[in-house]
Amino acid sequence: MDVQDLASVFAGVLFLAALATFAGWFHPHLRSAYRQWGLTFAAAVAVGATAGSLYFSEVADFLPCEMCWVQRIFMYPLALILPIAAVRKQREIALYGIVLATIGLAVSIYHIQIQIWPAQSTSCDPFNPCSGKYVEALGFATIPQMAGLSFVLIIAALVKQLRA
Repeated sequence: MDVQDLASVFAGVLFLAALATFAGWFHPHLRSAYRQWGLTFAAAVAVGATAGSLYFSEVADFLPCEMCWVQRIFMYPLALILPIAAVRKQREIALYGIVLATIGLAVSIYHIQIQIWPAQSTSCDPFNPCSGKYVEALGFATIPQMAGLSFVLIIAALVKQLRA
């Protein structure tokens, strides 16, 4: 399986998770399951996103740009604290996770707009620009878009934990 195909699998799983999350906000049965398993879901998304980023850099040999590194700064701690919180059923950690994921989402949004309008990028390495697109999973989803969707899913799951 080549990198583009694997990226499409990552993106497909993320989009299915987004559909499930959206349905979970409105369907009563799914809503209660989401409250019970939301922290575990957020942990799985964070671990999956971390594994995906490590695959792209360590296996596919894509050099992360500066914005990718910043997004990792906010995703990697989530991949550590959320599984621990899920196992220990510590719902109060959700607030800290929301803060990290919200900042990471803001960075993702900025990175996405740099990819759309590359002339705006002034702080990136000219040899590894933030406007570069290593993959376009499913024909359109770039790495920062997948990271941004991961942050959105984590925020949605953790908000559910706080509201339960």
